[in-house]
Order: sequence, then structure tokens, then C-alpha cells
Amino acid sequence: MTSILVLHGPNLNALGRRDRHHYGVVTLEEINRRIAERADTLGVSVECFQSNHEGALVDKLQERSGSIDGVVINAGALTHYGLSLKDALTDAAVPVVEVHLSNIHAREEWRRRSVLADTALGQIAGLGWRGYTAALEALVGIINDQST
Repeated sequence: MTSILVLHGPNLNALGRRDRHHYGVVTLEEINRRIAERADTLGVSVECFQSNHEGALVDKLQERSGSIDGVVINAGALTHYGLSLKDALTDAAVPVVEVHLSNIHAREEWRRRSVLADTALGQIAGLGWRGYTAALEALVGIINDQST
């Protein structure tokens, strides 16, 4: 069975109460539930993991390396400076889709640059929680296409 790792970076545990204008009112627990429901309909397994610490995200990625088929990642602020996370994504050697709840390209200048972008097949930004399920669908389709 196809296995997808979903990584949530710093401050995403505060969704639902943090800057609702940019990030919405849906909690991380609700996003994870919606991801799991969509994974069930796609026939894939999914593990969601959140940490406020870059090293914990790297550890999880390294721990699962070799047993996952792809990664959906919202690295939060690590998007802009998380070079050890970038290296771990590269080393995992699986397809990656980057997700952002807000449209980072329409926000502050420093948010517009992603150090992870060149490790990802693509980026979904500005669709709120729906970006996660869209990323999952796209990633599973790409993995399925590569295996045929």
C-alpha cells in the first residue's frame, strides 16, 4: 500500500486560534482528520506528524525513509530557512509536495522564498486546509503514474 508522510512545521499546532485571517479557523487535528479521510478514499496510508523543532521533523523523515512513497509538507517558517530539513527531504529520495495555507507569494517579501521549493514536485499555496487534500491527491496520482 502506498504510504505518505505528512509533515507540519512550527506553529501549525496553533491552527484555529493563530492569525485566523491568514490561516483560517480549522484546527490541525481537523486537518489531519480530513487528510486521513481522503487517504482512505484514495486507498493509501498516511501518517501526520507535527513539531515546532526542525530536528524532530528531520528525525521523523529519516526514521520513515525507505518505508514511505511520498511526503506532503507544510514546513511553516522552516520553509524559508530550514536547510537541514531540505537536506533530509532530498535524502529521502521520494516525491514531495509543499503546502502553505496562505498564499505566501502575496505576503511579506521574506515569506515568498522557499528553500524547500527545489526539492518539491510542486507547491500548493493559498487554498487553506484544502491545499493538504489537493496535495495528497496530486502526490498519489504522481506516484501511481510512476509505478505504471
